[in-house]
Amino acid sequence: MSTGKMMRTPITTHPLLLLLLLQQLLQPVQFQVVDTDFDSPEDKMEEFREYLEEFRRTGPTRPPTKENVERRVIIEPGMPLYHRDYCNEEIMRKNIYHKQRCVTEHYFLLMQYDELEKICYNRFVPCKNGVRKCNRSKGLVEGVYCNLTEAFKIPRCKYKSFYRRGYVLITCAWQNEIHKLIPHTINDLVEPPKHRSFLNEDGVFVIPP
Repeated sequence: MSTGKMMRTPITTHPLLLLLLLQQLLQPVQFQVVDTDFDSPEDKMEEFREYLEEFRRTGPTRPPTKENVERRVIIEPGMPLYHRDYCNEEIMRKNIYHKQRCVTEHYFLLMQYDELEKICYNRFVPCKNGVRKCNRSKGLVEGVYCNLTEAFKIPRCKYKSFYRRGYVLITCAWQNEIHKLIPHTINDLVEPPKHRSFLNEDGVFVIPP
């Protein structure tokens, strides 16, 4: 047997093996897809995206939605409503602001959203702050009124908390997507007078003569 035949390597004797090896080396690098969701629930991620969008917004305020009103206004039993720091903690927890500024006032209501929505179909009554027409609740509702006392830009907003039990005055807006009225803003939470009184046809408290 000649020396040339004895010095052959597996590559030269198996050209198909060489072809397969080159094919593997020339393939593009495959990157593994990394999940950046961190197993967070979809609703939480959507809520976080809404926070960022609203925080960066400089144009007109977005129309209200059921989810937005429910998140910002409706509260559940927990911290006592008469707690002095109720507004400071709840406003920070719910991330309530307006175009990167502190809201001057805010209301939290201890009620179900469905009950708040029904108020949109009650009769009109006078409002405060120049608003002409509001819808008033038929029964008394517990809640907290928050009034801005310090700072103007977030996150250094400081509020004074006032527990109230009274009639809710709200404005409503029509939603084309769901074809119904939904709460837009909480105008006031009016405590009934302690003395004997009644409501006239316009929903205004009148003291009998």
